[in-house]
Amino acid sequence: MRHYRRLLLGVPVALAAGAALIGITSSSASPTKALPPSFTPIKHVVVIFDENVSFDHYFGTYPHATNTDGSPFHAAKNTPGVNGLTPALLEDNPNEYNPERLGPEQALTCDQNHSYTPEQQAFDGGLMDKFVQDTTGSGCTQSTTPDSSSYGPPGIVMDYFDGNTVTALWNYAQHYSLGDNFYDTAFGPSSPGAINLVSGQTNGAVSEPGGTPFAPNGTLYTDAEPYYDLCSNNTTADTTDSSGNPVPGGSTVQLTGQNVGNLMNNAGVTWGWFQGGFAPTATVPAGSGSVTLSDAGTNKAYAEGSAARPACTSTHDNVGGAAVQDYVEHHEPFQYYESTANPMHNAPASVSDVGYSDPAGTPIDKAVNHQYDISWFSKALEAGNLPQVSFLKPPAYQNAHAGNSDPLDEQKFLVDTINQIEQSKYWSSTAIIITYDDSDGWYDQQMGPIIRQSDDPTLDALNAPGKCGSSATPPAQQDRCGVGPRLPVLVISPYAKQNYVDSTFTEQASVLQFIEDNWGLGRIGGGSADAGAGSLDSFFDFRTKHLAPAVIMNDNTGEVTKVIPTSGSSPGSGSGWGGGGGGYYANLPKIRCSVAGRSVTCSTTKAGDRSARIALLLRQNYKLSSNQTGHLGSKIDLPKSLHGKYTMAVDLAGSVEIIRKVSLR
Repeated sequence: MRHYRRLLLGVPVALAAGAALIGITSSSASPTKALPPSFTPIKHVVVIFDENVSFDHYFGTYPHATNTDGSPFHAAKNTPGVNGLTPALLEDNPNEYNPERLGPEQALTCDQNHSYTPEQQAFDGGLMDKFVQDTTGSGCTQSTTPDSSSYGPPGIVMDYFDGNTVTALWNYAQHYSLGDNFYDTAFGPSSPGAINLVSGQTNGAVSEPGGTPFAPNGTLYTDAEPYYDLCSNNTTADTTDSSGNPVPGGSTVQLTGQNVGNLMNNAGVTWGWFQGGFAPTATVPAGSGSVTLSDAGTNKAYAEGSAARPACTSTHDNVGGAAVQDYVEHHEPFQYYESTANPMHNAPASVSDVGYSDPAGTPIDKAVNHQYDISWFSKALEAGNLPQVSFLKPPAYQNAHAGNSDPLDEQKFLVDTINQIEQSKYWSSTAIIITYDDSDGWYDQQMGPIIRQSDDPTLDALNAPGKCGSSATPPAQQDRCGVGPRLPVLVISPYAKQNYVDSTFTEQASVLQFIEDNWGLGRIGGGSADAGAGSLDSFFDFRTKHLAPAVIMNDNTGEVTKVIPTSGSSPGSGSGWGGGGGGYYANLPKIRCSVAGRSVTCSTTKAGDRSARIALLLRQNYKLSSNQTGHLGSKIDLPKSLHGKYTMAVDLAGSVEIIRKVSLR
């Protein structure tokens, strides 16, 4: 059992709006050195990670909407179709019920069963015919009250929305890229999905206290609260570890090994996970459960500011009028790892610190560790300090999770956030990726390949009891069978192919892989799915002369209100990726480099840039091997330690141009 590295007791608290909140860090973390360059025109990746949607549940009839209610949706000319719900599947489905369309008035529904074993059972060895029996939610108890968390007429697990309800998402698909062959990296619910996004690996799990069966084979296959989060189980009294440090009460899980946060820290890439409700609403005394703000007047320890535990209890009402707690602990993957956790939910000292690592030696009770409340994303964007990589998790009422959320509340978050990015200076160099943590158990007709086998006699049930996959080779890691259900994925960027459906086989770990490759971070290792995940590269066109425009939408209707052309010469957008041609900063000069032995000389025809400072980068096997600085027109000598084949790039004025492949002996 591992424990916190520093004593957490006696944490200072700050007073705000009449409530004692967890302290803000006091020292600036922002370095003055240049940020590591990317290997594509994409300088900023924003991953919006929503909840619990299968592909067919949102896009099964794309691009054909019923248009009898809600916001009318009409497909653009030559819009491609998807591998979705055919007339045969709609009218003569092999399941007990046919899929039925849900309209805007039915946006809020009951939550389906999306556990590891029932999802496999619903797939029935690939027949995809037992969803009604195996993944219908236990909370689907009545059919008379739409827009309630128990709305569940018979067969609801089969049902789907179209462009009259998920209007904004269909409009984003019209203008950018939609994937119809993207999958959950493994079967199962939210926690494994979130962890696969950031590490591609749910093995190395340790149950706290020992013996809790969240990880019987060292693999987290179900939802569990993170051990390094003092808001975990925050209605249960916390306890202390062997060193006297407070830890969450009840059952939790920690994860060992690496995640992408570790790789980005090693490379100096700025990043953050931004989640709704992460900012505490109160603090509570050590050894107690959570309190609400109304307790401030009666709780002596709280009122005196000596409380030691954050309480993350803010709420919002969903479209059905129900109050939903914003923060969901088991949706926050970095809180499972000691190396990337912010147990106290500390906030940065200023917006200039967002994305940067804490100063060396910061004790864990003062650490921010790249974990932020969702409000800090907007602050950073407005202040001109957008991290290179941002993961966004909406508050629970806006995250699309059935039972708590719905497509209409989700749409408001998506549109407001994307509108803000598209109207910022960062749009011309940003890729926004929208995807989901799991399918919620909603019906989808397409099974992906089983590329990670498992034969746990207790948990697996895809092919037969105790069997998921058909390989005769014993699985390296039990209880992470996958790929699991098919999920939506959209890529929104000036460089996204427009009105395009991509059918490349990809999965959650493909998002992780894209981030790794874009900054040359290397791979997680240890069996992570990032090594074999399909690439997202085919969603992009980095040589286009016709950059996709910024599409501004109405957050209520999801309809397009404005289309703003994206200029290839926008400040900060980069320099001619792929040899200087195309729309990506097409007005900058073409750069030519010659290689002689271990010396490289680069030049340009533009007089003002002929002696400009540049950085020469070499990448091998997805890892940055060398970053040498010099000037145009002068020789840059490469390290003698480099041997083999490399991809060489030059960074001029904060942008990267891929030049050529080179071989060094």
